[in-house]
Amino acid sequence: MLANGFDSILSLVTFLVFTGFAVAAFAFAATAREDAYRAADKQTKKFWLILLGINLVLNLLLPMLFLQIAGLIAAIVFMVDVRPALREVTGGGRRGGGSSSDGPYGPYNGGR
Repeated sequence: MLANGFDSILSLVTFLVFTGFAVAAFAFAATAREDAYRAADKQTKKFWLILLGINLVLNLLLPMLFLQIAGLIAAIVFMVDVRPALREVTGGGRRGGGSSSDGPYGPYNGGR
């Protein structure tokens, strides 16, 4: 009886984590500019939206672990390879182009 409850909680947590990650990857793919994909030498925006959209729909309609893991791999590839390349091309990240040692009122010079 206790194992059945644990299995259902584990399934729910897996579903929520995988689906949340799929939503985040799809949202990032949708908000990036089309030309950034070409400039970063990655697959097209349409390709990633279709792949990540199918992943999201399958997670919501057919929550089977094999399909969830396959979709998770696609989302991970997008998040660790494509998204950083898109941010680099579009100048994402820190606003203003400051150094990592800049404080709120300008560069930190170590008390000199």
